[in-house]
Amino acid sequence: MSEIKKRLLSIIESPNHHTDTKLLKICQLLDQEIPYFNWTGFYFKNGDKEELILGPYVGAETDHKIIPFGKGICGQVAVSNETFVVPDVHEQENYLSCSIDTKAEIVVPIIKNGENIGQIDIDSHSLNPFTKEDREMLEWLCEEIAHIL
Repeated sequence: MSEIKKRLLSIIESPNHHTDTKLLKICQLLDQEIPYFNWTGFYFKNGDKEELILGPYVGAETDHKIIPFGKGICGQVAVSNETFVVPDVHEQENYLSCSIDTKAEIVVPIIKNGENIGQIDIDSHSLNPFTKEDREMLEWLCEEIAHIL
């Protein structure tokens, strides 16, 4: 197991923190350790509504506190239940711009009991920065997070 996975797991398994604190600490760790992760945050299904609501995050302030299902990359993942890697956001018609600096995005769903309950969303100021290892690590992370939600 990689060093970053060990550190993420220790946050998830910490008995001393509330879930929102754990999620924020996860955002902070990813932001500090991976230089091209420039905005890292969580969105969660908003009750029975067909929309996502912003959870803990690290990065620039965002106007996108609520995102309807199907809208933007996050909204598409809420419908597809599949990881979406966007090497260049300017080539996506259904992209919701959070920052003029954002050039790429990866969104990974959090699935619990077969239902998409949320996702991690990461923006980068670099074109096509996300590696296969990033994707695998984030998918692993979302599986682990599902256990504490």
